[in-house]
Order: sequence, then C-alpha cells, then structure tokens
Amino acid sequence: MTKTTSLSRRALLGASVAGLAGMAFAQSPSPSPSPSPAELAQALAGTPATRLPPTSGKRQVIIDTDPGQDDAIALLMAMAAPDRLDIKALTVSVGNLPLSVTEKNARIVRDWAHRPDIPVYAGYPRPLVREPIFADDVHGKSGMEGPTLHEPRGPLMPTHAVQYLIDTLRAAPPRSITLVGLAPLTNFAAALNAAPDIKPAIAEIVVMDGAWGVGGNITPAATFNIYADPEAASVVFRSGVPVTAISHDAARRVLLTPERIAPFRAMGNNAGKVVADIFDSMMAYGLRRRGVAVGPVYDPCVIAYLLQPELFKGAKVSVDVETKGEFTTGATVVDFRGYNRRTPNTLWISEADAEGLHALLRARIARLP
Repeated sequence: MTKTTSLSRRALLGASVAGLAGMAFAQSPSPSPSPSPAELAQALAGTPATRLPPTSGKRQVIIDTDPGQDDAIALLMAMAAPDRLDIKALTVSVGNLPLSVTEKNARIVRDWAHRPDIPVYAGYPRPLVREPIFADDVHGKSGMEGPTLHEPRGPLMPTHAVQYLIDTLRAAPPRSITLVGLAPLTNFAAALNAAPDIKPAIAEIVVMDGAWGVGGNITPAATFNIYADPEAASVVFRSGVPVTAISHDAARRVLLTPERIAPFRAMGNNAGKVVADIFDSMMAYGLRRRGVAVGPVYDPCVIAYLLQPELFKGAKVSVDVETKGEFTTGATVVDFRGYNRRTPNTLWISEADAEGLHALLRARIARLP
C-alpha cells in the first residue's frame, strides 16, 4: 500500500518558495550550503537595498520644479542650505498646474526664502507629445493652497528654460552639475534630445519619480510626475546619465501628521509659518481623500537625499518607463532580479528614515527668515 501525505496550502506555498529560493542560490556563483530564511528571502527579492554613505562638500544644482505644495517646501529646504547646495537656477515646467501658475509660484517661493540671487526660467507649457494633466484637486487652484500668496517681486528670466539648460551644461566642466527633477521631466528630456552633447557635464539626475511596491498616486500603476509626461521620463532614464530616483516606496514612509506641523509654527519665522500653513492644507486634503489627517511628504525627500543621503537605502537597478500600456502608462518597471540583462541605469531609493528627514527639514526651515 502506498502511503499518501496531505499537505496544507500554506505548506505547499512554503515548499514552493523554498524551492524557488534554492534554485536562485543554485544559479549564484557561490551558493550558501545551507541558506538562512533571510538569505532565501533575499534571493527571491533580488538586489538588496543598502544604506547610502554620507557626503560632504557643495553641489552645483539646477532644480526643475512645478510648485505645487510639496515643491514649495522642497525649494525652501534647498534655499536654506547654501552651505551644501549652489542653486544655479530654477527651471519651471508645466505639471501640477499650468506653466503660467507654476513659474509665478516658483518666484513667490524665492521671495519667501529671500533668495533673489536665484534666477527662474520658464520651460515647456505642455508635455512632449501628450495633453497636459493637472493636480489642482490636490494643490488647490493656486497650486500652493494654505499660505497667503503675493505678487512675485522678482522677474522671470527671458531665456527659455531648455535653452538655459543647454547653454549652461555646454559651458560646464565634466560631471559638475546635478539636475534635480521635482516635476514632470519635460524640460530635462527636451534638453537631452536637442543637445546630447550636454550629457558629460551632468553629474547625476535626481528625480522624485516612480513606484514599485506601493503603486501609483495618479493611477494604480503610475506616479504623477511620470504619468504627466511618460515619454520625457523614458528619455531621461534611458539617457545614459546616472539617475537617482527617490521612489514613492521611500517617500510614503515619510508621513506627515498634525503633531509634526506644530514645530514649524512655533519657529517664529515666516518660512516656518508658510510651511505650517501648507502642511495644514495637505492634512485637510488627506482627511478628505483618506478619512484621516495623514499623508506622505514627497519632494522634500529629494532635497534630503542631496543633503544627507545616509537617511536613505537604495540599490543600483535597471528601470524603464511604460509609455504604451492600456492600464500601465507611466509605470516604472524596476528590475531587481536582472531579468532584462541590462546594465543598471538607476540608483533606486526605496527606504527612508522618516524621523531623520523631518528633523533635517525642521533644522533647515528654521534658518530662513
């Protein structure tokens, strides 16, 4: 008589996972003779995220933005760090609101920080090939709902943002300028398409873009900045220039709560009040949208990476952008397991130290008028 053994669904699943992990280790150059559960899990997960090392010195940066509430806070944070960031200019894109609104808002933020030395250039009023979409339901009709807005005191520069990028990068030494993307990547992509010879001057392109494990924030698959111009994002990720993507996987760990707003209002400076007013508006949106006063802090994560990369974990992987999917347009396809056999093109940031980031934001905003 043949003895049969009954296995539960959980036991079968466990056996399958162990078998797959075992195959993964069998294909590795030096398989562990007896892998631990953690090693088995990592074999399935692929390239692990590791803590980034700290940096020192000062970066030259050009920040492309579409303010936007979280853009405004990120810009204030950046402008409060002249010891670490030499902001050569702000270039402005269509994105959260039309270009006529976003360029005006960028100049207002410059006024709040008392940084008239930073020029502002307006760029493309629409995506490369698509019709624009806006996020006024999130940021309000003004784009920066919360604080009282004024007419900007400084002018807009007459040169088109893309021409400014091309001229500046052509004149720059190799790997000397970091491009920082807080908006859809239209301006950066247009510059790269028009003048591929600018690439050697770019040290890194750092973007607030993409998601893998947490889904999108504009569709189930896509995050806003990429969905608004997926063709532009594809150009940037495939450019051959080093890209660092601060993903929503990381940013959604950096939650804002009412308790985290009070210290900004208590600072006694105007910038602290502005940030608190913006955060209050974001909490009101979170309450309407999710039924709870909580929400992620996106764009300031990018500036935090520039100032204190040790607050983050990431991995070098291959990233592509979906431009033709019926349901997945704008999705970032992140290859942690090397399926496509391409050389990694992106430092994908997937984890963030929320407490450390909020402390850094408070410390920088406290320095402003």
